[in-house]
Amino acid sequence: MSGCKVLLVDDEKDFLEALALRLEARKLTVDVAATGEAAVAKAKTQSFDAILLDLAMPGMDGIEALKRLRELNPDSQVVLLTGHATVAKATEAMRLGALDVLEKPVDIEVLVEKIEQAATNKVRLTEQRIGEEMTDILRKKGW
Repeated sequence: MSGCKVLLVDDEKDFLEALALRLEARKLTVDVAATGEAAVAKAKTQSFDAILLDLAMPGMDGIEALKRLRELNPDSQVVLLTGHATVAKATEAMRLGALDVLEKPVDIEVLVEKIEQAATNKVRLTEQRIGEEMTDILRKKGW
């Protein structure tokens, strides 16, 4: 999905840069953050079609960042990436609203498919929310 806006969050600089280049080569617009705190700050001022979030980071880890990102925007589509997957963490992430949890190294085609799914989900959720707001406005106005 060309032009999809992705936020990539990982504390491993080399991984962050390499994956960003691979996604940009597929015509995705990529913004990066090296910490959970930086990701939350960016999400306060920008909207992303998909957020790719490392699970294990110093400071604010992926689970806490996921919670905060979903509080900011419940329509946020977050895919967690991890080299240290545990069933408990994956289950918690899904319970908190993550779209998926993928293990590093992730197959780029699988990741791009998840990004496309995230973008589609976000559009659907946003349209649904706006439709509900419009219905509420019309009901209040008596039209």
